[in-house]
Amino acid sequence: MDIELVPVTAEGRQVLANLMQLYLHDFSELDNRELSADGTFGYPWFDAYFTSPAREPYLIRVAGRPAGFALVRCDVAGDEGAWNVSEFFVVRRYRRQGVAATAARLLFQRHPGPWTLAYLHHNTAAARLWPALAAAVADGAVRHEEQQPPAVPLAKSRLRFEVPVATV
Repeated sequence: MDIELVPVTAEGRQVLANLMQLYLHDFSELDNRELSADGTFGYPWFDAYFTSPAREPYLIRVAGRPAGFALVRCDVAGDEGAWNVSEFFVVRRYRRQGVAATAARLLFQRHPGPWTLAYLHHNTAAARLWPALAAAVADGAVRHEEQQPPAVPLAKSRLRFEVPVATV
């Protein structure tokens, strides 16, 4: 399967916006988010991925067609410049086929060094993917932190790991 991770340019911005709606719709099942009055899901940080040098948007493509996205940032308070997987999405057509793992590996290769990511406990797909993938790419141990309400709205796990400069 031909899987690519492509930086989003101005031409791809609308594709990312469209995929974001699918992602937020899927995620609404996990976090009970509501539609706005215009029938869309809001994502207040969308524009920052096109204006901040500390944020990067990527499209995931399979055989040249949009299949998902990854949003990463290195401006998370308390993470001392580590890259963070903020949002990650693969459309249903390509799930459980290795697309997410391949795209994530391509993402980590772009920024060797420290990474963080978090996933909700009741997001079973993320709970399967991220710990195993972090362990596979990490240079050393993966630090696993549990976060529970009321400190966070929903129970989640946060992973911290180091990606080596060598191939992932």
